[in-house]
Amino acid sequence: MEPIKTEIVVVGAGPGGYAAAFYAADLGKKVILIERDKRLGGVCLNRGCIPSKALLHATHQITAAKESEHRGVTFAAPTVDLAKMRAWKEGILTKLGGGIAQLAKMRNVTVIQGKAYFEGSQTLRVENEQGQQFVNYDTAIVAVGSLPAMPKAFDLGNPRVMTSSEALDIEDVPENLLIVGGGYIGMEMGTVYAALGSKITVVEALDNILAGADPDLARPVVMAAKKAFKEIRLKAKVLKMSSAGKQIKVEIEFEGKKVEELYDRVLVSVGRAANSNDLGLENTKVTLDEKGFIKINAQQQTSDPHIYAIGDIAGGIMLAHKAHKEGRIAVETIAGQTSSSENVVIPAVVFTDPELAWCGLTEAEAKAKGIAHEVVKFPWAASGRALSFDRTDGVTKMIIDPESERVLGVGICGAGAGELIAEATLAIEMGATAEDIALTVHPHPTLSETLMECAEAFYGHATHTIAKKRHQT
Repeated sequence: MEPIKTEIVVVGAGPGGYAAAFYAADLGKKVILIERDKRLGGVCLNRGCIPSKALLHATHQITAAKESEHRGVTFAAPTVDLAKMRAWKEGILTKLGGGIAQLAKMRNVTVIQGKAYFEGSQTLRVENEQGQQFVNYDTAIVAVGSLPAMPKAFDLGNPRVMTSSEALDIEDVPENLLIVGGGYIGMEMGTVYAALGSKITVVEALDNILAGADPDLARPVVMAAKKAFKEIRLKAKVLKMSSAGKQIKVEIEFEGKKVEELYDRVLVSVGRAANSNDLGLENTKVTLDEKGFIKINAQQQTSDPHIYAIGDIAGGIMLAHKAHKEGRIAVETIAGQTSSSENVVIPAVVFTDPELAWCGLTEAEAKAKGIAHEVVKFPWAASGRALSFDRTDGVTKMIIDPESERVLGVGICGAGAGELIAEATLAIEMGATAEDIALTVHPHPTLSETLMECAEAFYGHATHTIAKKRHQT
């Protein structure tokens, strides 16, 4: 079979890969998109962001029904049909995957299903059920993502020891579930299984969960999880696991002692590993770091002039929207435009209950880097909208430069924080001051007002709370 020639080949059709392919096509480039899975969308759509949010929404209905009793609205105990829930979730994924395929077709992006392997800096071999196909290209964008890390000590070959991929299948609801790792994946999946009835124990090696966020913002999540979960163990370590009939025997070091416990299932969520093995990168000039991630510069260029890398495989924070942005930066650079990942504001969202979101500088980072800053907070207990649906457990927080009064960072913990953080991201991206936000009329009654009142608190005149007067507007 004759090799196919193209200008740009994108390896991996996740949110970074397909965004890059579509953008390149929109700019008039001839593009081939290669994906080894039969359904486009990558980990995010198939085994990550989308299915987890679908399950979080479904199971939140259980929690919401229980919490409505004091409002005078009582429901019967829920009946959960796991097969129907899985089918509903799969329907969402099928629709989204099909939509991406249709968009590719409308843009004349050629999609090849199969496993890609670099034969050299400008040649790829694609293997699938039909055989193999060679692709010659001017430029490649590697967007192959990452996979759940599974330490060898935990890899028993037992399906009761799960990664996030298996946990999202919801095969059953284990009575006792151990979650190893208190990061966003562990806490989100713990939220799902706790709502379904599992007794959740979280083991985290660090001294707090959700380590990337400021502890005061994570506190409402911890408080809610302590009510919903059986136990959260900090500064704890899983030493070993072994199969024990229909359970998993786990040895845990906690509070200076070692304990052996039995669990029906274990979810290992200790991070994600680079998906760079068996890709043929050794046949190119691409260089990897010690963890297997591809080294890049601010334009997403690797050490091979013909190859770019974006998303999880390029390291850094592993978020779909970061991959999407990097895809655009890579394409713009290839097209001869000026583009860079420097100073790009990437928001982070944890879809627990309550949600946790932040962007820009955190308080911890400001202190560590010696950056002059002031911190202002607005408690949701003072929000009429939060009171109206019993979610006063939230807080909105701003990190502000005391001289320029520019907003350096924003953190929000509370219901819908993931939707609210976009305004803060835009504010930081555009160099807005606290005054810009304070003077912007926000609709009432909404949670978005908490951003306005937080900014007003910086000047000492937030309407619904008493704040120390610091600056003049």
